[in-house]
Amino acid sequence: MISFLADGHVASPRGWRAAVAACGIKYANRDDLALVVSDRPATAAAVFTTNAVKAAPVLYDMALMAQGGDLRAVVINAGNANACTGVDGDAAAVAMARAVEQALDLPPNSAFVMSTGTIGVPMPVEKITRGIAEAATRLSPDHGLAAARAIMTTDTRPKHCAVTVTLPDGSVITIGGMAKGAGMIHPNMATMLAVVTTDAAVPRAVLDAAMRQALEVSFNSISIDGDTSTNDTLLVMANGASGAPPITDLAAPAGAAFLAGLTAVCQHLAHAIVRDGEGATRFVTITVRGAVNNAEAKQAAMTIARSPLVKTALFGADPNWGRVLCAIGYSGATVDPNRVVLHFGGMRVLEGGLPLPFDEKAAHKLLDVPEITIDADLGLGDGQATVWTCDFSYDYVRINAEYRT
Repeated sequence: MISFLADGHVASPRGWRAAVAACGIKYANRDDLALVVSDRPATAAAVFTTNAVKAAPVLYDMALMAQGGDLRAVVINAGNANACTGVDGDAAAVAMARAVEQALDLPPNSAFVMSTGTIGVPMPVEKITRGIAEAATRLSPDHGLAAARAIMTTDTRPKHCAVTVTLPDGSVITIGGMAKGAGMIHPNMATMLAVVTTDAAVPRAVLDAAMRQALEVSFNSISIDGDTSTNDTLLVMANGASGAPPITDLAAPAGAAFLAGLTAVCQHLAHAIVRDGEGATRFVTITVRGAVNNAEAKQAAMTIARSPLVKTALFGADPNWGRVLCAIGYSGATVDPNRVVLHFGGMRVLEGGLPLPFDEKAAHKLLDVPEITIDADLGLGDGQATVWTCDFSYDYVRINAEYRT
């Protein structure tokens, strides 16, 4: 059984604490650094941006994860991506990790580093290391919500949640998490940072497999604007503080329950990112079924999700089925136009490649709501996928036009 905790957060699982600090990296009068720490060694799994241009913290973390050791902490700063900053940026990422390890008397190579913000700006290392030292004195299980706020950039609200999972033997584990992201969002991965913690005991190989399964139907199934960032990172850590038996097989009942809980957390955070898309006014669920396989269904669905013409039509609540059909047609998925059936908000508007008579005003009303659905049946097989996106509004252009200024 999975239950969401009221105001659950990244420090909700047992053995986890968080803290924040105001470093003055870019933002005045707000916390811009978060520290999340486990009371004991935690197995870890992570995935990173597929962008060939990778930020210094991503390169540091990739090398760290390749060593295969346990982690104890993750530090995240907002306001500066530490990307395209050369050898000085590499040194800054190392300095952040070492500052955490020194402040908390942790073993070498046990601190993970994340950064988000403006690309190409030198990192104010002294400000950050001073903030790390301050945060290290404030760690508490009650500071998870503050941590979710501290990592925001163009986000308008913090993104956090936690669930309890009752395992078949009656023991209870908790999974919590936080994320940031509102623009430059597209897999694989999206332009986002996400940290998920749990007090379950999970060997690294099993944790990695569970993370990748949850990732595919959450963070890798969202798109806001089709851009993939230099800093995208998802980190999952498991410290075993619950005392529940280790999760060693995802096919076993306990493993399936853990995977379901992890997926619930990742999907909640992914949906929160889409709902907070820069300038977004609509949360859009796109389902493609009847494809020749699941991969082609997702390919078609993601193409619809990232189409600027579809997204601008959705902002205007315009039932422009032609834009959706066009996106399906150039998606690369196998398509027979004569078999496609299309629904907007439950109203069938297209069948057999031809429009059906429908009430334009009624269709507009179905789309002129905060949450809408688009369903396409390709009529070719059993493949199915669901993805989530948002509309493009005037504010999306304004926010991104003014990002550096």
